[in-house]
Amino acid sequence: MIGKLKIGKSDNLTLFVIMIATIFVMTIFLPDKFLRLVNFQSMASQFPEYGLLALGIMLSMITGGIDLSVVSIANLSGVAGAMVLASHVSAQTMGISPGTIIFLAILVALTVSLICGLINGLVITALGVPAIIATLGTNGLFIGAAIIFTEGHGIRGFPEEFLFIGSGEILKMPMPLIIFIVVAALVSLMLRKSSQGFKMYMLGSSPLVTRFSGINNNMVLIKTYMLSGLLAGISAIIIISRVNSMRPGYGYAYLLLGVLIALLGGTNPEGGRGSVIGMCMAIVILQVLQSGLNILGYNPFVKKFIWGLILILVMVINFYQADGRPWKNVVQRYFRSGAS
Repeated sequence: MIGKLKIGKSDNLTLFVIMIATIFVMTIFLPDKFLRLVNFQSMASQFPEYGLLALGIMLSMITGGIDLSVVSIANLSGVAGAMVLASHVSAQTMGISPGTIIFLAILVALTVSLICGLINGLVITALGVPAIIATLGTNGLFIGAAIIFTEGHGIRGFPEEFLFIGSGEILKMPMPLIIFIVVAALVSLMLRKSSQGFKMYMLGSSPLVTRFSGINNNMVLIKTYMLSGLLAGISAIIIISRVNSMRPGYGYAYLLLGVLIALLGGTNPEGGRGSVIGMCMAIVILQVLQSGLNILGYNPFVKKFIWGLILILVMVINFYQADGRPWKNVVQRYFRSGAS
């Protein structure tokens, strides 16, 4: 356990150096366009959407699983909330205030996201389906349900007050950034100070030891995937508020980005290790890179290529760091086996 803590601190220090270096490089090569308040506000408004999804993926990875359905959960819960919001005109004729409609829409969206997380948890625990297969299946299930409810059409016409969540500012800070900071702080507190967080780390490190310690592994997993679903629901609220509409398929590219952020932030895909601080630094690194690529005019396909390449490199580096074998020995073994 002490060794893992040391590895975690080393990872965070490395990430911090990389983050500072990335910001420094962008500042040197793009001083006129990168160092602008508008650019920083734009970045702060963009990353909370996929940052919250990455938080959910990180939580599932800590327990030794993964949640590939977070984007679909965000879509389904976003559709549910948008359908309530779209009824605000008729609701006002019945004397229901816009504030009440917004509260009900948020409540419906978060409830749907919790139910989706519960379904994931039950499929994994009660049916014994591996997390990667279970969430891959529910990924199609949830996005299919969202398409059925909307018949493929977009939902528009939200109350003006609701748009403040995705586009408003408080003391020049974008509202999405404020929401992300609050949620990330609560998740960090849960992981470090609550029994649920302790059990998640234990489960990811050794399910057998956790079971013999008297911990209900299934309940820990169900709660974890419900938390992951809840984070996707919060992301959905920000998304539909920022774009002032909802259509199934929003954020389809966020899954790759979310997995990349979790891994780059030091989360062990085999479980037992991960931190909110490391993940936040990974978000800053990728957002700064993305902003730089946008300023330079690269198209989205190039960015996807870069994210995929970074993901592969991170996985390879993590594998050989965990394995503890020098690269020279690995290469020698490879050619020896090939020769034989």
